[in-house]
Amino acid sequence: MSVKKSVLDWQNIDTVLLDLDGTLLDLHFDNYFWLEHLPKRWAEKMDKPEHECRSYLHSEFQRMCGSLNWYCLDYWSERLQMDMVELKREITTKIKTRPEAKKFLNFLSDLGKQKILVTNGHRDGMNLKFAYTEIAECFDEVVSCHDFGVPKEEQDFWVQLQKLHAFDKKRTLFIDDNESVLDSAQQYGISHLLQILKPDLQRPSSLPGRFLAIEHFSEILN
Repeated sequence: MSVKKSVLDWQNIDTVLLDLDGTLLDLHFDNYFWLEHLPKRWAEKMDKPEHECRSYLHSEFQRMCGSLNWYCLDYWSERLQMDMVELKREITTKIKTRPEAKKFLNFLSDLGKQKILVTNGHRDGMNLKFAYTEIAECFDEVVSCHDFGVPKEEQDFWVQLQKLHAFDKKRTLFIDDNESVLDSAQQYGISHLLQILKPDLQRPSSLPGRFLAIEHFSEILN
């Protein structure tokens, strides 16, 4: 289902927690890196057929999905003996801010809302993306799950986040494209939840699930 601006009760929201990849940035960069670029470059390194390397890596990604290591560039750099950040630098032209993301962040500033970036992304990768976008200065705080040693899928992430920033769960909005992460936030007690249905702008939208959802920020700015 799509949500209009009137559905979000801004008078009862003080803090907005925002995901990065697939929410504020186009997830195409990450999808292309992990599913296409990395398998190709690793096949070159291993001198093996690309389809074999892609199949192996995809199975490894599935095995690690949702864990801290899945999001950890240090883990994959050591595991594959390749520098993930340097490989990401090879395709930085694909780093894009999602349509109207900056406008939405400015909208939140105009409303006087606290804006905290909460990402599962590794800080090295996040800093690379910040260098090619104009959103880093838009946040009051920037938090990576690697600061806490647990991903957003786990309850301990939210416990540590609240200890650090003392937000009111009942007056907080959390925006993410990952339904499992939204489930975790809901379990923790965050009252206002919003899902991005089109995280990768070159792929079809996800089907609406249990949460209020939009494809683009223009739906809550108009």
